[in-house]
Amino acid sequence: MTTRETHDVRALRTLEAGIEGAVDTALERGRGLLRLAPCWVPRSFLHPGRRLKLDPRDLYAFGLNRGGIDERWFGSTTEAANENRTDDEGLSYVVDGDARFTLRDAVAARGAAIVGERLWARYRRWPVYSKFFDNMGPIPLHMHQDESFAQRVGQEGKPEGYYFPPQMNQVANAFPYTFYGLSPGVTKSDVRAALEMWARGDNRILDLSVAYTLRPGEGWLVGPGILHAPGSLCTYEPQWGSDVFSMYQNLCEGREVARELLVKDVPDEHRDDLDYLIEQLDWEANVDPNFKANHNLKPIAVAETDAEGWMDRWVVYGRVRGQLLFTARELTINPGAKMTLNDPGASSAIVVQGEGSANGMVVSSPSLIGFHDMTRDEFFITDTAAREGVTLQNTSQTEPLVVLRYFGPDTDLAAPDVGAARKLQAF
Repeated sequence: MTTRETHDVRALRTLEAGIEGAVDTALERGRGLLRLAPCWVPRSFLHPGRRLKLDPRDLYAFGLNRGGIDERWFGSTTEAANENRTDDEGLSYVVDGDARFTLRDAVAARGAAIVGERLWARYRRWPVYSKFFDNMGPIPLHMHQDESFAQRVGQEGKPEGYYFPPQMNQVANAFPYTFYGLSPGVTKSDVRAALEMWARGDNRILDLSVAYTLRPGEGWLVGPGILHAPGSLCTYEPQWGSDVFSMYQNLCEGREVARELLVKDVPDEHRDDLDYLIEQLDWEANVDPNFKANHNLKPIAVAETDAEGWMDRWVVYGRVRGQLLFTARELTINPGAKMTLNDPGASSAIVVQGEGSANGMVVSSPSLIGFHDMTRDEFFITDTAAREGVTLQNTSQTEPLVVLRYFGPDTDLAAPDVGAARKLQAF
C-alpha cells in the first residue's frame, strides 16, 4: 500500500479519536514501522548550537521569550517540563498520509504490539526517550533526582546516556568539555558553602568539579544524583522518560541561572533546605576517584559483520545501580548494501547520514529542516517488526547509511557493562 506524503505538518489532521484504526493502518503501510515527525524543544536558559539542521530562521519559532531551540526529541511519550509550554511539547507524532497522532496515543491504543508484552505489562507505556542536545557552550552544573526523590514531587528519576555522533559534530563549538561529579576530597560543607552564595554572585561550584574532554564517537553513562555540566558537543542522549532536574550552578557564561531551576523539583517544604539539596546527590558516585573508568563509553561491535557490508555497535550501554534501563546502537550500512536487522525488542531510530529504505519505507538524513517540515529521518521500530526482522538497504553508491536507535529497559540484554571496551582492547 502507498500513500501520498505531506511535507508540511500544518497540513495534517490531528487525530484524537479513532486512534486504534489509524495505528493499524499506519502499521500496515509501514510494515511494522511508524514514521515520526520532528519534535523540537526550546530551553529558555540555553544558547542553541545550530547543528540540529533546523533552519536558522526558525531557531526561535516558539517565541523569543521561550528561548532558542536546542533539542530534538526522538520517540518521545514524555512531556517537556518547560514553563509556558505548549500542550504537546516534547511529544512525538506519528504521521501517516494526511493525519497525525501522538506516539503516546498509539502506544496506549496498541501497547504490546508496539512496545512489547513485557514493557507493556510493567509500564503501560514507552518509558524512555532520546534527544539531540545541542548547545553553543556549556550548560550549568546540575543533577537529575533518583526515583526516591523524584517521587516526592510526583515524578520519576532520570538516568542518562550520552553519545557524540561524528555526523553531528563537524564543529565542537565553544566548550567541548563536560564537568562530572566532584573532586575526591570535596566535602558536603564545600557544596553547602557554594549554595549559600546563590544570591551574592558566582557560587563557583565548578571549582569543586572535574572537566573531561569530549570526543566524537565516544559517550558516557550518568546515573541520577550525579552532578554534570554538559559541554558543547551535539549529544545523542537516551534517558528515562522524565524531565526532572535541579541546577546547582547560579552563573553560566555570565548568564544568571534562576534559583527556581535549583528547586523546581523539590518539595515546597524543602526549597530553602540546603541539607536536603545536598542529600539529593549520590555522594559516593560524585566523589569517585575512578569516575572516568566507571562512566566513559567507547563503541563495541555487536558482531563481526564487516564482510557483509554493515556494522552494528553499542554506543550507550551499561547498568545504572544494577539496572539495564536503556541502551543505544549505531548501525552503519555500506553503500549499496542490504541487510536484515533482528532486534530483541522495540526501538526508536534516527538517520544521521545517508539514504535508503527500511521495510520499503524511504529514509534519508536531511540537510536543512524548517520548523514545520516533515522529514524522512525518524521512525519507530515496533516490537513485532523488530522480532520479525527489518530489512534495511543503502540506496546510495557513495555514502554510508548510519542509523542510531535506542532500546527500553531490559531489552538489549546482551549489552556489555561499562569498561568492557577497555577489557577488549587489553585482550
